[in-house]
Amino acid sequence: MNKLQISDHIILLLGVLFMVGPVVVAFMTSTHDAITIYKEGMQAGYGGHFYENYHKVLFEAGGFTKEVDGFVMLWNSMILGFGFAIGKIVISMLAAYAIVYFRFPFATFCFWIIFATLLLPLEVRILPSYEIVQSLGMVNTYSGLIVPLIASATGTFFFRQFFKSVPDELLEAARIDGAGPWKFFKDILVPMSQTMIAAIFIIMFVYGWNQYLWPTLITTDESMFTLVRGIKQILQVWVGAQIPAINEAMALAILAMLPPVIVVVVFQSWFVKGLVESDK
Repeated sequence: MNKLQISDHIILLLGVLFMVGPVVVAFMTSTHDAITIYKEGMQAGYGGHFYENYHKVLFEAGGFTKEVDGFVMLWNSMILGFGFAIGKIVISMLAAYAIVYFRFPFATFCFWIIFATLLLPLEVRILPSYEIVQSLGMVNTYSGLIVPLIASATGTFFFRQFFKSVPDELLEAARIDGAGPWKFFKDILVPMSQTMIAAIFIIMFVYGWNQYLWPTLITTDESMFTLVRGIKQILQVWVGAQIPAINEAMALAILAMLPPVIVVVVFQSWFVKGLVESDK
């Protein structure tokens, strides 16, 4: 190994330490008791309270109502993450399919209108979105958490570019075999889009899982809180001389990191293929 390779590896290792360091500190802090953290701050060593802290945040009811545990919030986050990702994929694929294969007037113009919504993030349209959800009675419901967010200009763009790269001969062959629009979409385009679906799924799952602002507005019932929302809730329970449960907040933060990491690791190879693969 020459000097250049050694320096490259040193830089990579420093990058890994820079990224992983805060996670390690958060995990180690989560194994200490609240008093130690309150007195000494964040900890870099193991504290010996791993089982106690993680069992408490997962299975012991807490919060203001003392009726909701971390497992309920984990389940809510799972529903939000999967519903968010699957909904965006379905809507994006159907929108891209219509734009590419249905020769209706102003199809390109409609696509650019959809793409322009990237300039309007959730924070910009959050008030009208909330008013609509509230008027429909969808507050404190899974549909209220998921449905208003599933339209995706990013997903529509990626699937549109993918569908445009599919050879026209496939469409002609499907027509000769008597396949209609739905059969062509279901039996040909969807199987061909598996790697792209996996790539979009990872992006959208992580984005949906980490949502904080929208669940904060839509959920006022603690039984509908997500993990990300619950972390803040733990730190808000600070009454009188009670010491803030930073150890529990850190434990919940570590638990909140695990599902996105697992999804990325499982679908990593598909993710890369979906973004760089050119051969169809």
